[in-house]
Amino acid sequence: MKATLNSIGRIEMGRRKKGRDLSGWILVDKPAGMTSSAVVNKLRWLFNANKAGHGGTLDPDATGLLPIAFGETTKLLPFLDEAQKTYEFRVNWGAQTSSDDASGEVIASSDLRPRLSDIEAALPSFRGDILQTPPQVSAVKVDGQRAYDLAREGVVMDLKARSLFVAALDISAYTTDTLDLIMSCGKGGYVRSIARDLGAQLGCFGHVEYLRRLSCLGFHVDAASAFEDIVENRDENVILPVSKTPLIAQIDVTEDEAIDLGHGRVLERGIECNGECIALAMCGNLPIAVVACTNQTIEVRRGLHMSLENVIS
Repeated sequence: MKATLNSIGRIEMGRRKKGRDLSGWILVDKPAGMTSSAVVNKLRWLFNANKAGHGGTLDPDATGLLPIAFGETTKLLPFLDEAQKTYEFRVNWGAQTSSDDASGEVIASSDLRPRLSDIEAALPSFRGDILQTPPQVSAVKVDGQRAYDLAREGVVMDLKARSLFVAALDISAYTTDTLDLIMSCGKGGYVRSIARDLGAQLGCFGHVEYLRRLSCLGFHVDAASAFEDIVENRDENVILPVSKTPLIAQIDVTEDEAIDLGHGRVLERGIECNGECIALAMCGNLPIAVVACTNQTIEVRRGLHMSLENVIS
Protein backbone atom coordinates (compact mmCIF):
# COMPACT_ATOMS: atom_id res chain seq x y z
CA MET A 1 0.00 0.00 0.00
CA LYS A 2 1.15 3.55 -0.61
CA ALA A 3 -0.07 7.02 0.28
CA THR A 4 -0.46 9.59 -2.49
CA LEU A 5 -1.31 13.26 -2.50
CA ASN A 6 -3.87 13.89 -5.23
CA SER A 7 -4.40 17.05 -7.29
CA ILE A 8 -6.70 18.62 -4.73
CA GLY A 9 -4.69 18.03 -1.61
CA ARG A 10 -6.26 14.84 -0.27
CA ILE A 11 -4.18 11.92 0.97
CA GLU A 12 -5.31 8.61 -0.48
CA MET A 13 -4.30 5.06 0.38
CA GLY A 14 -4.41 2.36 -2.23
CA ARG A 15 -2.59 -0.44 -4.01
CA ARG A 16 -0.03 0.59 -6.58
CA LYS A 17 -1.47 0.06 -10.04
CA LYS A 18 0.62 -1.40 -12.81
CA GLY A 19 1.65 1.15 -15.40
CA ARG A 20 2.06 4.90 -15.55
CA ASP A 21 -0.36 7.51 -14.27
CA LEU A 22 -0.96 8.68 -17.83
CA SER A 23 -4.13 10.60 -18.67
CA GLY A 24 -5.40 11.92 -22.00
CA TRP A 25 -7.04 10.93 -25.29
CA ILE A 26 -5.73 9.07 -28.31
CA LEU A 27 -7.89 9.35 -31.41
CA VAL A 28 -7.42 6.15 -33.39
CA ASP A 29 -8.50 5.43 -36.95
CA LYS A 30 -9.29 1.76 -36.31
CA PRO A 31 -8.42 -0.70 -39.07
CA ALA A 32 -10.75 -3.46 -40.20
CA GLY A 33 -10.16 -6.86 -38.67
CA MET A 34 -9.53 -5.76 -35.06
CA THR A 35 -11.90 -5.56 -32.13
CA SER A 36 -12.14 -2.29 -30.23
CA SER A 37 -10.88 -4.03 -27.08
CA ALA A 38 -7.80 -5.32 -28.91
CA VAL A 39 -6.94 -1.78 -30.02
CA VAL A 40 -7.35 -0.45 -26.47
CA ASN A 41 -5.27 -3.25 -24.94
CA LYS A 42 -2.47 -2.81 -27.48
CA LEU A 43 -2.17 0.94 -26.92
CA ARG A 44 -2.47 0.61 -23.16
CA TRP A 45 0.49 -1.79 -23.28
CA LEU A 46 2.40 0.34 -25.78
CA PHE A 47 2.26 3.47 -23.61
CA ASN A 48 2.33 1.55 -20.31
CA ALA A 49 -0.85 3.27 -19.09
CA ASN A 50 -2.39 2.03 -15.84
CA LYS A 51 -5.96 2.32 -17.15
CA ALA A 52 -7.68 2.71 -20.51
CA GLY A 53 -11.15 2.65 -22.05
CA HIS A 54 -12.84 3.62 -25.30
CA GLY A 55 -15.73 5.80 -26.38
CA GLY A 56 -18.01 3.28 -28.08
CA THR A 57 -17.45 -0.16 -29.61
CA LEU A 58 -16.88 -0.56 -33.33
CA ASP A 59 -17.56 -3.86 -35.08
CA PRO A 60 -14.35 -5.77 -35.92
CA ASP A 61 -14.89 -5.24 -39.65
CA ALA A 62 -15.66 -1.53 -39.23
CA THR A 63 -13.09 1.24 -39.56
CA GLY A 64 -12.96 4.80 -38.33
CA LEU A 65 -12.81 6.85 -35.18
CA LEU A 66 -12.21 5.09 -31.87
CA PRO A 67 -11.47 7.59 -29.07
CA ILE A 68 -9.34 5.95 -26.38
CA ALA A 69 -9.16 7.44 -22.89
CA PHE A 70 -6.17 6.84 -20.62
CA GLY A 71 -6.09 7.08 -16.84
CA GLU A 72 -8.30 9.69 -15.22
CA THR A 73 -9.78 10.58 -18.61
CA THR A 74 -11.83 7.38 -18.43
CA LYS A 75 -13.91 9.09 -15.74
CA LEU A 76 -15.26 11.50 -18.37
CA LEU A 77 -16.71 8.73 -20.55
CA PRO A 78 -20.04 8.40 -18.67
CA PHE A 79 -20.65 12.14 -19.11
CA LEU A 80 -20.22 11.82 -22.89
CA ASP A 81 -22.37 8.71 -23.18
CA GLU A 82 -25.30 10.46 -24.87
CA ALA A 83 -23.19 12.20 -27.51
CA GLN A 84 -24.20 11.56 -31.10
CA LYS A 85 -22.08 9.42 -33.41
CA THR A 86 -21.87 9.70 -37.20
CA TYR A 87 -21.29 6.81 -39.60
CA GLU A 88 -20.96 6.31 -43.33
CA PHE A 89 -21.90 2.89 -44.63
CA ARG A 90 -22.85 0.93 -47.71
CA VAL A 91 -25.88 -1.33 -47.96
CA ASN A 92 -25.62 -4.24 -50.36
CA TRP A 93 -29.04 -5.27 -51.70
CA GLY A 94 -30.30 -8.77 -52.43
CA ALA A 95 -29.20 -10.71 -49.35
CA GLN A 96 -29.84 -10.82 -45.62
CA THR A 97 -27.09 -12.40 -43.56
CA SER A 98 -26.93 -13.99 -40.11
CA SER A 99 -24.80 -11.10 -38.82
CA ASP A 100 -26.45 -8.35 -40.92
CA ASP A 101 -23.07 -7.63 -42.52
CA ALA A 102 -20.84 -9.26 -45.13
CA SER A 103 -19.17 -11.61 -42.63
CA GLY A 104 -22.32 -13.66 -42.00
CA GLU A 105 -24.02 -16.46 -43.89
CA VAL A 106 -26.77 -15.57 -46.35
CA ILE A 107 -30.12 -16.53 -44.80
CA ALA A 108 -32.47 -14.91 -47.35
CA SER A 109 -32.04 -13.53 -50.86
CA SER A 110 -33.95 -11.70 -53.57
CA ASP A 111 -33.44 -10.60 -57.17
CA LEU A 112 -35.48 -7.46 -56.52
CA ARG A 113 -33.62 -4.13 -56.50
CA PRO A 114 -35.24 -0.96 -55.13
CA ARG A 115 -35.64 2.23 -57.12
CA LEU A 116 -34.14 5.42 -55.73
CA SER A 117 -37.61 6.89 -55.34
CA ASP A 118 -38.70 3.89 -53.24
CA ILE A 119 -35.65 4.28 -50.99
CA GLU A 120 -36.30 8.00 -50.53
CA ALA A 121 -39.89 7.23 -49.57
CA ALA A 122 -38.78 4.63 -47.00
CA LEU A 123 -36.03 6.60 -45.25
CA PRO A 124 -38.25 8.96 -43.18
CA SER A 125 -39.48 6.00 -41.11
CA PHE A 126 -35.86 5.45 -39.99
CA ARG A 127 -35.34 9.02 -38.77
CA GLY A 128 -36.21 10.54 -35.41
CA ASP A 129 -37.25 8.32 -32.50
CA ILE A 130 -37.38 4.73 -33.74
CA LEU A 131 -37.37 1.21 -32.32
CA GLN A 132 -34.50 -1.01 -33.39
CA THR A 133 -33.84 -4.70 -32.78
CA PRO A 134 -30.12 -5.46 -32.32
CA PRO A 135 -28.42 -7.95 -34.67
CA GLN A 136 -28.14 -11.56 -33.52
CA VAL A 137 -24.37 -11.05 -33.53
CA SER A 138 -24.15 -8.17 -31.05
CA ALA A 139 -22.88 -7.39 -27.56
CA VAL A 140 -26.39 -7.38 -26.05
CA LYS A 141 -26.63 -9.63 -23.00
CA VAL A 142 -29.14 -12.50 -22.97
CA ASP A 143 -29.44 -14.32 -19.63
CA GLY A 144 -25.99 -13.08 -18.68
CA GLN A 145 -24.33 -14.09 -21.96
CA ARG A 146 -23.36 -11.98 -24.94
CA ALA A 147 -25.62 -12.45 -27.93
CA TYR A 148 -22.65 -12.98 -30.25
CA ASP A 149 -21.46 -15.94 -28.14
CA LEU A 150 -24.91 -17.56 -28.29
CA ALA A 151 -25.16 -16.84 -32.01
CA ARG A 152 -21.88 -18.68 -32.62
CA GLU A 153 -23.42 -21.70 -30.90
CA GLY A 154 -26.33 -21.58 -33.32
CA VAL A 155 -28.86 -20.14 -30.87
CA VAL A 156 -31.50 -17.92 -32.48
CA MET A 157 -32.64 -15.27 -29.98
CA ASP A 158 -35.74 -13.16 -29.68
CA LEU A 159 -34.01 -9.87 -28.94
CA LYS A 160 -36.12 -7.00 -27.67
CA ALA A 161 -36.41 -3.81 -29.70
CA ARG A 162 -34.69 -0.76 -28.22
CA SER A 163 -35.32 2.92 -28.68
CA LEU A 164 -32.88 4.96 -30.78
CA PHE A 165 -32.81 8.58 -31.88
CA VAL A 166 -31.62 9.03 -35.48
CA ALA A 167 -30.82 12.70 -36.06
CA ALA A 168 -29.95 12.27 -39.75
CA LEU A 169 -30.00 9.52 -42.36
CA ASP A 170 -29.08 10.74 -45.83
CA ILE A 171 -28.14 9.20 -49.15
CA SER A 172 -24.59 9.92 -50.34
CA ALA A 173 -24.47 7.56 -53.35
CA TYR A 174 -26.76 5.12 -55.17
CA THR A 175 -26.37 2.30 -57.68
CA THR A 176 -28.71 -0.50 -58.66
CA ASP A 177 -27.06 -2.91 -56.23
CA THR A 178 -25.81 -0.65 -53.43
CA LEU A 179 -26.74 2.38 -51.37
CA ASP A 180 -24.34 4.64 -49.46
CA LEU A 181 -25.75 6.44 -46.42
CA ILE A 182 -24.52 8.82 -43.72
CA MET A 183 -26.23 8.48 -40.35
CA SER A 184 -26.01 10.48 -37.12
CA CYS A 185 -27.58 8.79 -34.12
CA GLY A 186 -27.60 8.60 -30.35
CA LYS A 187 -26.42 5.95 -27.95
CA GLY A 188 -26.95 2.29 -28.74
CA GLY A 189 -27.45 2.47 -32.49
CA TYR A 190 -26.74 -0.51 -34.74
CA VAL A 191 -25.98 0.44 -38.34
CA ARG A 192 -26.37 -3.20 -39.35
CA SER A 193 -29.96 -3.17 -38.10
CA ILE A 194 -30.72 -0.12 -40.27
CA ALA A 195 -29.47 -1.98 -43.36
CA ARG A 196 -31.41 -5.13 -42.46
CA ASP A 197 -34.68 -3.34 -41.68
CA LEU A 198 -34.48 -1.03 -44.69
CA GLY A 199 -33.93 -4.02 -46.96
CA ALA A 200 -36.87 -5.83 -45.37
CA GLN A 201 -39.15 -2.82 -45.77
CA LEU A 202 -38.20 -2.50 -49.44
CA GLY A 203 -38.71 -6.24 -49.98
CA CYS A 204 -35.23 -6.83 -51.38
CA PHE A 205 -33.17 -7.72 -48.26
CA GLY A 206 -29.95 -5.98 -47.40
CA HIS A 207 -26.80 -6.07 -45.28
CA VAL A 208 -23.88 -3.78 -44.49
CA GLU A 209 -20.96 -4.14 -46.88
CA TYR A 210 -18.81 -1.32 -45.50
CA LEU A 211 -18.94 0.73 -42.28
CA ARG A 212 -16.84 3.66 -41.09
CA ARG A 213 -17.36 5.92 -38.06
CA LEU A 214 -16.75 9.58 -38.81
CA SER A 215 -17.39 11.20 -35.42
CA CYS A 216 -17.80 10.20 -31.78
CA LEU A 217 -17.84 12.06 -28.43
CA GLY A 218 -17.40 15.34 -30.30
CA PHE A 219 -14.16 14.19 -31.98
CA HIS A 220 -13.83 13.69 -35.77
CA VAL A 221 -11.93 11.02 -37.65
CA ASP A 222 -9.98 13.69 -39.55
CA ALA A 223 -8.06 14.35 -36.31
CA ALA A 224 -7.33 10.64 -35.74
CA SER A 225 -4.09 8.76 -36.38
CA ALA A 226 -3.92 5.40 -38.11
CA PHE A 227 -3.51 2.58 -35.60
CA GLU A 228 -0.51 1.21 -37.52
CA ASP A 229 1.27 4.59 -37.40
CA ILE A 230 0.73 4.94 -33.64
CA VAL A 231 2.18 1.48 -33.03
CA GLU A 232 5.14 2.06 -35.34
CA ASN A 233 6.06 5.56 -34.10
CA ARG A 234 5.21 5.22 -30.37
CA ASP A 235 4.98 9.00 -30.30
CA GLU A 236 3.28 10.35 -27.18
CA ASN A 237 2.55 13.61 -29.01
CA VAL A 238 -0.59 11.89 -30.36
CA ILE A 239 -2.04 11.95 -26.82
CA LEU A 240 -4.40 14.88 -26.31
CA PRO A 241 -4.77 16.48 -22.86
CA VAL A 242 -7.92 16.04 -20.82
CA SER A 243 -8.59 19.74 -21.30
CA LYS A 244 -9.14 19.11 -25.04
CA THR A 245 -12.29 17.08 -24.37
CA PRO A 246 -15.10 18.37 -26.62
CA LEU A 247 -18.71 18.77 -25.49
CA ILE A 248 -17.72 19.52 -21.89
CA ALA A 249 -17.38 23.17 -20.95
CA GLN A 250 -14.52 24.34 -18.72
CA ILE A 251 -14.61 26.61 -15.70
CA ASP A 252 -11.68 28.08 -13.76
CA VAL A 253 -11.43 27.61 -10.01
CA THR A 254 -8.93 29.01 -7.52
CA GLU A 255 -6.60 26.85 -5.41
CA ASP A 256 -8.83 27.37 -2.38
CA GLU A 257 -11.91 26.39 -4.37
CA ALA A 258 -10.08 23.30 -5.67
CA ILE A 259 -9.38 22.25 -2.08
CA ASP A 260 -13.04 22.84 -1.15
CA LEU A 261 -14.19 20.69 -4.07
CA GLY A 262 -11.73 18.01 -3.00
CA HIS A 263 -13.38 17.87 0.40
CA GLY A 264 -16.84 17.55 -1.13
CA ARG A 265 -17.91 21.11 -0.39
CA VAL A 266 -20.33 22.86 -2.72
CA LEU A 267 -19.08 26.17 -4.08
CA GLU A 268 -21.64 28.88 -3.46
CA ARG A 269 -21.18 30.47 -6.84
CA GLY A 270 -22.39 29.40 -10.22
CA ILE A 271 -22.10 30.03 -13.92
CA GLU A 272 -24.64 31.23 -16.43
CA CYS A 273 -26.51 28.18 -17.68
CA ASN A 274 -30.00 26.82 -18.18
CA GLY A 275 -30.79 24.38 -15.38
CA GLU A 276 -27.79 22.16 -14.62
CA CYS A 277 -24.77 21.75 -16.87
CA ILE A 278 -21.68 19.57 -16.65
CA ALA A 279 -18.25 21.17 -16.80
CA LEU A 280 -14.57 20.42 -16.25
CA ALA A 281 -13.16 22.41 -13.33
CA MET A 282 -9.63 23.63 -14.05
CA CYS A 283 -7.14 25.08 -11.56
CA GLY A 284 -4.63 26.62 -13.93
CA ASN A 285 -3.53 23.77 -16.22
CA LEU A 286 -4.68 21.10 -13.78
CA PRO A 287 -8.02 19.35 -14.33
CA ILE A 288 -9.65 19.04 -10.91
CA ALA A 289 -13.04 17.42 -11.31
CA VAL A 290 -16.13 16.96 -13.42
CA VAL A 291 -18.66 19.28 -11.80
CA ALA A 292 -22.37 20.02 -12.05
CA CYS A 293 -23.04 23.75 -12.32
CA THR A 294 -26.12 25.86 -11.82
CA ASN A 295 -26.56 29.61 -11.64
CA GLN A 296 -25.88 29.42 -7.89
CA THR A 297 -23.62 26.42 -7.17
CA ILE A 298 -20.75 24.21 -8.37
CA GLU A 299 -20.68 20.62 -7.10
CA VAL A 300 -18.36 17.69 -7.80
CA ARG A 301 -19.74 14.77 -9.80
CA ARG A 302 -16.42 12.96 -10.29
CA GLY A 303 -13.01 13.92 -8.93
CA LEU A 304 -9.93 13.70 -11.16
CA HIS A 305 -6.86 12.65 -9.19
CA MET A 306 -4.07 14.12 -11.28
CA SER A 307 -0.81 15.90 -10.57
CA LEU A 308 0.89 18.58 -12.67
CA GLU A 309 3.73 16.14 -13.40
CA ASN A 310 1.32 13.87 -15.24
CA VAL A 311 -0.69 16.49 -17.11
CA ILE A 312 -0.19 16.42 -20.88
CA SER A 313 -0.18 19.96 -22.24
